[in-house]
Amino acid sequence: MAMDSNSMTMPMSDPNPWATAMNNLGMPPIGITGQPLIPDFDPNLGIMAGITPMNPMMPGLSMVPAPVSQDIPVIKEIVHCKSCTLFPPNPNLPPPATRERPPGCKTVFVGGLPENATEQLIMEVFGQCGDITAIRKSKKNFCHIRFAEEPTVDKALFLSGYRIRLGSSTDKKDTGRLHVDFAQARDDLYEWECRQRMLAREERHRRKMEEDRLRPPSPPPIVHYSEHECSQLGDKIKDDGKFPEAVRVLLTWLERGEVNRRNANNFYSMIQSSNSHIRRLMSERSQHEKEMEEAKDKFKTALAAIVGQFEQIVSVFQAASKQKAWDHFSKAQRKNLDMWRKQAEEIRNMHNEQLMGIRREEEMEMSDDDMEDTPDSKDSEDSGVSQVEALKEENDSLRCQLDAYRNEVELLKQEQGKNQPVRSEEDNTHSQQLSFLQQALQGMQKQLLKMRDELKQREADLGQSLEDKQQLKSQVQNLKESLQNLQNTHKTPVSVTDDELSSACLILSVGFGIISTFLHVHPFGASIEYICSYLQRLDTKINPSEVEALLSRLPCTFRQELTGVGASLEKRWNFCGFQGIKST
Repeated sequence: MAMDSNSMTMPMSDPNPWATAMNNLGMPPIGITGQPLIPDFDPNLGIMAGITPMNPMMPGLSMVPAPVSQDIPVIKEIVHCKSCTLFPPNPNLPPPATRERPPGCKTVFVGGLPENATEQLIMEVFGQCGDITAIRKSKKNFCHIRFAEEPTVDKALFLSGYRIRLGSSTDKKDTGRLHVDFAQARDDLYEWECRQRMLAREERHRRKMEEDRLRPPSPPPIVHYSEHECSQLGDKIKDDGKFPEAVRVLLTWLERGEVNRRNANNFYSMIQSSNSHIRRLMSERSQHEKEMEEAKDKFKTALAAIVGQFEQIVSVFQAASKQKAWDHFSKAQRKNLDMWRKQAEEIRNMHNEQLMGIRREEEMEMSDDDMEDTPDSKDSEDSGVSQVEALKEENDSLRCQLDAYRNEVELLKQEQGKNQPVRSEEDNTHSQQLSFLQQALQGMQKQLLKMRDELKQREADLGQSLEDKQQLKSQVQNLKESLQNLQNTHKTPVSVTDDELSSACLILSVGFGIISTFLHVHPFGASIEYICSYLQRLDTKINPSEVEALLSRLPCTFRQELTGVGASLEKRWNFCGFQGIKST
């Protein structure tokens, strides 16, 4: 059990023996100069001072300290047993290969045993790793060892690669190189599966207990109907705070079938009390809707104020971009000002579009009723034709039914004339059937007359829609002629300079129709800066003064208005090209 003395007599140029000795003494390996030989030393890996150097096969101690860092080399020493000696492998060789560890492995495969090895020798070597339950030795120098616990398998794997020698003999039959690896056994797998099933049962039980603990308590049971409970429930239904609970009890009683002739009046009074809450609920709903409308108005007002402030900020940037102030800024300041101006314009446009969208939604909600009353002429014409066809088919079916009823009445009359001496009961039944058929015939005639009136009304509506269509076509033709005359009047020569002509041509090339469309989708108008910011996405050479000059030259199409009061006074351009059509 003592450490070999030769390891302490080696020169200090090789620090491995010195580090091994200090490690066995439980001290951090330190050189003569005081520098640690092994970084990140863990003193728990060694033993206390004053004790004989540790043997990795000492009973009760782990042969492989776990966990061990990969950077620290595992030092294996010579192991002396009673009838054999184990020599460690070369530390420079790679670690022996092992197979994948089976689940719940307690059995190891040991190969490379000497030919003269016995079970007693195997028990002596591997019994120090832990309790052994079974040893199955083969005649071909290998065996299987099953331990009582799983951690002892790791201790047995530590001996893989050791050379074993029986006594002091050098005979080949008394030597061998151990190879220890995991082995797969059915008993180990069965025990592991049983343990996993037990853990699963415990986990399910734990989850069930947790779900039971977190489950909300069950609602109290609904009491059965009685006169006392009915009087109390009637008072609860009249109370606004207890109404939901009381209605639930009333619903349960009705579903159970508690109503009979004796208590029907009580149930009727409770249902009547429940119905009286409808007015309260409707008033609450209208109050909430009113609060929502007020919140919308408040939000719209705040958003309009924000848009106005953004407009002022953009005006500040535009004033700073003029040459009078722009020349006094440095290059870096100009770059920042330009970037800030673009960001402010983008945010301003975004908020302005949001505000316009809210206003458009309000206008669409206000015009929904008008759109429902005056649908498109084409859709109305198609729907009128389809309704007329449906009415014709229904009229034909009613005629067929009327003819069938008439035939039945005639047959009954004939039978009644032939069978006059029949008993009075049969006469009564025939007379009843005849009266029923006459009533049905009268109802069918009334329905047929009503359907004819509806058919005539539909045909008149269809003719009126066709006349409206012809009028709309004539109005469109007049509009085209007026537009052609307007274009001819604008072609008269006007004295302009070359620069103005080139700029006007540039703006017209960008698109007169784009400006008209842009202003048409903004019914409340837009400022010249907002229009230019939209056009500059298509052509960056457009100048606001040129756009304003073009708009002012076309007073029949574009009109300028002033909006706001005081400091928020603003000029906005509106599209008025379709006002002539509305007047006609």
